[in-house]
Amino acid sequence: MISPKRHSFFYKNGLGIVALFLFAITLVAQVFTGWNLHNKEIQQDGASAIGLWSYLHSGHFISATFENFESEFLQMALYVVLTVGLRQQGSAESKSLDEPEEVDREPVASADAPWPVKKGGFILKIYENSLFLTFLILFLISWGLHLYGSWMDHNAENILLGEPQDSVADYLTQANFWFETFQNWQSEFLSIASIVLLTIFLRQKGSAESKPVDAPHSETGK
Repeated sequence: MISPKRHSFFYKNGLGIVALFLFAITLVAQVFTGWNLHNKEIQQDGASAIGLWSYLHSGHFISATFENFESEFLQMALYVVLTVGLRQQGSAESKSLDEPEEVDREPVASADAPWPVKKGGFILKIYENSLFLTFLILFLISWGLHLYGSWMDHNAENILLGEPQDSVADYLTQANFWFETFQNWQSEFLSIASIVLLTIFLRQKGSAESKPVDAPHSETGK
């Protein structure tokens, strides 16, 4: 009997570790560059520079951070749910046009199955859609925090300019917040279209997101 290979912790979790490490590094970089930029902007308007801790509570930081989170979670939520029923011939990101897919089969409560599968009923129904629901909730939370931060930043600027502050309802009728929103959303829709369509014709040997290098362009799915 051949014993299973023993892999290091990093080998088994490297994709997630590297992704989280890159996220942490770039978030720290965003904090310090945003802090310097914000201080430069408010000093030009005659205000005093603020400390790092104050910046982390500012609308400038909250808005910029959750504006990006919001668009990414929107992308993932849409990507998860659209690939359930829609197809793209030749794309590695699409389910097969005709063949049954493993992900569509009914769950079986085996010994190794996750506990919601064993529980069944309402819990199982939620679990069957838990990936989409989680991304949707994270999107809504991020959208709300983006709105809150953008509104705070807008009113802080109004104070510096000697103008009256706006309520959240008034701010929602102005173009600034929606400009921030749509410029991020459209980039995520373009990103989805790019990975779906480019995988029809282009390959990356060894990548789980690509078809085999010698696969015909018309082959759909991985």
